[in-house]
Amino acid sequence: MGVLKSIAAGLYGAGVGVRNWLYDMKILRSEHFDIPIVCVGNIAVGGTGKTPTVEFLLSRLLGEYRIAVLSRGYRRRTKGYIEVEVGDSFLRVGDEPKQIKRKFPNAVVVVCEKRVEGVRRIMAEHPEVNLILMDDGFQHRALTPKTSILLSDYSLPPYKNRMLPAGTLRDTPSQLYRADILLITKTPKTMSPIERNIAQKELKPSPYQSIFFTDTKQCEPRPIFSDVAPAKIPSGSKVVAMAGIAHPERFFDSLANRYEVVEKLAFSDHHIYKVKEVRRVAELVEKYGEDVVVVTTEKDGVKLTSRKHIPESLQKRLFVQPIELNFRDGDSHLFIERLKKELKNKKL
Repeated sequence: MGVLKSIAAGLYGAGVGVRNWLYDMKILRSEHFDIPIVCVGNIAVGGTGKTPTVEFLLSRLLGEYRIAVLSRGYRRRTKGYIEVEVGDSFLRVGDEPKQIKRKFPNAVVVVCEKRVEGVRRIMAEHPEVNLILMDDGFQHRALTPKTSILLSDYSLPPYKNRMLPAGTLRDTPSQLYRADILLITKTPKTMSPIERNIAQKELKPSPYQSIFFTDTKQCEPRPIFSDVAPAKIPSGSKVVAMAGIAHPERFFDSLANRYEVVEKLAFSDHHIYKVKEVRRVAELVEKYGEDVVVVTTEKDGVKLTSRKHIPESLQKRLFVQPIELNFRDGDSHLFIERLKKELKNKKL
């Protein structure tokens, strides 16, 4: 199996390399737009923190720009261009776009698998928009953004990874050169300045690239059904931790630092919860007693908002834990300054 994966990875890497070469040589056409587009992406599959990064950008830039978020809407059951509304089902628009729209209802949020078409529709239907954040579009080379922000997981840097399916890379490490800003995510709390310097040196950034180191801040859990559930979970409470995300270990560990985690339920990334699964969770909670609550991620939470599918006993105990992007050494202002400089000066 290992040999077959290595062969498949070699073939996949060759195919990706040829495609990138065709774009680099301008044999394949890439569309340019006058409106500034910021791409937030990665070169590996799995959760590197793109959604928290988009939300951070919205929180810092919405007062200065009129922003639209353009996403593919991964695993939605629809096709084409859809403008996301707060009340939309995640099945229609995808879980992450729905999450972003619920947190930033004044922002335009759009899903469209064809990004060029998505940009054209945004420009035509929302002429007030003067900045587009393209979520997960680094491999979508049919469109050239004004600025690219590339995320890389500290625990698995590109030079220690392998191409799919032998590893998790969906693009070759050489493509790091296309990024203007590199965000190293999920850095350990105990990362020393020496470790930071080593990580930066091993990435071998070009002189035009800036590197920032980040982790995530775990915020206070909040109830999904605030009218029937308490506003807060007391420290030390018994918790059933539930997550349908890539690499849920960090989420579980963060809860274990504050609560007594009595059960861990891990599902696949972007998991769609069936009614029978929700009922089993409700039964599990009942087994542990009245003081036990369920805490899940924000991405899972948007799929658990329908009262008719959530037993009343579970509605009273169902919480989500928001996360926020956190910059090491208070570098967030430097990151925003660098991004604004890119938006102002970079020519396409």
